[in-house]
Amino acid sequence: MKTLRTPDKRFENLEEYPFEPHYVEVDDPDGGHLRMHYVDEGPADGPPVLLLHGEPTWSYLYRKMIPGLVSAGHRVIAPDQIGFGRSDKPTEKTDYTVARHVGWIRQCITSLDLRECTFFGQDWGSLIGLTAVLHEEERFRAIVAANAALPDPSHFDRMLSAQKNSPDPGAFQRWQEWIADREEMAVGRELRQGLVGIPAGAMSGMTDGEVAAYDAPFPDGRYQAGVLVFPSLADPTPDAIALYDAAWRVLEKWEKPFVTAYGKADPVLGYFDVVFQEHVPGATGQPHRVFPEGTHFIQEEEPEALVDAILHAAS
Repeated sequence: MKTLRTPDKRFENLEEYPFEPHYVEVDDPDGGHLRMHYVDEGPADGPPVLLLHGEPTWSYLYRKMIPGLVSAGHRVIAPDQIGFGRSDKPTEKTDYTVARHVGWIRQCITSLDLRECTFFGQDWGSLIGLTAVLHEEERFRAIVAANAALPDPSHFDRMLSAQKNSPDPGAFQRWQEWIADREEMAVGRELRQGLVGIPAGAMSGMTDGEVAAYDAPFPDGRYQAGVLVFPSLADPTPDAIALYDAAWRVLEKWEKPFVTAYGKADPVLGYFDVVFQEHVPGATGQPHRVFPEGTHFIQEEEPEALVDAILHAAS
C-alpha cells in the first residue's frame, strides 16, 4: 500500500488548534503499519471521551468542544481517520473500505486501552465509529450521536421511512455525483460555501484561518483519495453490511445511555435521530437535543450544547 504523510509544517500555528500530536500504529493490509494521529488532552486518569470526525474533516472539527470536556475533568481522544488530518494517507481509492476503517478505529481503541469511555460520532464518524464501538461494547459506557446514522441491514425500511422527513431527500445523491467527478477538492472553501446538497450553516462565517486549517492535511489532490472516495462508500459492500448488521444486533439491546443531538436543517442526516430514539433501549427517557436551524457540521454551530450532551451521557 502506497501512502503519503502530510508534512508537519502544514499544521503549525493553526487557528484555535493548540493541541500536541500523538500517534498510534495500525495495521497496513499489506503487512506493514500506518500512522494514525490523535488528539489526547486532559488528565490521563480522567474518564475518557472518544470524538470521531467524518468526511471531509479531521479532528480540527472538535477544537471548540475539547476545552469544555477537559475543563470537566475528561480525557479527550480525537483521532484522525486514516486518509485525513495528520494520519497517513493511502493514495489509491481502492485502499479505502468500511471494513478497513472500522478495523483501524478498533485498533486505536484497543491500543489506547480505552475503558468506561463515552463515544461521540458525527457523519462517517458515526457509521465507522458506532460500528467499531459496538464491536468493543464492553469498553464503552455511553454514546452520543450527532447528525449520525447507522444502517440496519435487517431493517432498511426504517431508514427509508425516516428519510421522508428530510427537507431535501436527494441531497446526498447530488453530493455523491459531484465529488465522483473530482480529482481534487478545495476542502476549506467548499465547507465555507456549503458542500453540494449540504447547507454551510455557521461554516459560512469561517475565517480564512479556519479555511486554511481544513485545507492543511491536503497539500494537493494526491493526498485526497480518501476525501474523494468516502461518499461512494455509503453504497454498502457485503463486508460493510455484515459489520452494520452485527453492530445493530448489539445496539438493539443497548441499555446504557444513548443521546441524540441533531441539526434538523441537515438534509443528509438530520432526520435519522428518530431511528435511534425508537429502536435503541438506552435512548428512552434521555434529554435528546434538537437544533432547528442546525446543519450537518453541528460541532461548528453548537459546541457548548454538544459538550453538555456528552457530560450528561457520561455522568
